[in-house]
Amino acid sequence: MLVIGQVAISIILIVLVLIQERGEGLGALFGGGGGGTPYHTRRGLEKVIFWSTIISAVIFAVLAIINLFII
Repeated sequence: MLVIGQVAISIILIVLVLIQERGEGLGALFGGGGGGTPYHTRRGLEKVIFWSTIISAVIFAVLAIINLFII
């Protein structure tokens, strides 16, 4: 049962990492975007995805440690 939970969290974690947007994307590579700094404030859905990714990673790590001690 623990392994199934770990697989489910890992799939969620993969999806969350893949849907995160990266700064200005390829537009900055070709001279667009203007900003000069790679840092920006996360707002709205981007902030929710960011924190969900962190929480999922922590849950995955905890499940991996528990799985290590059980097996």
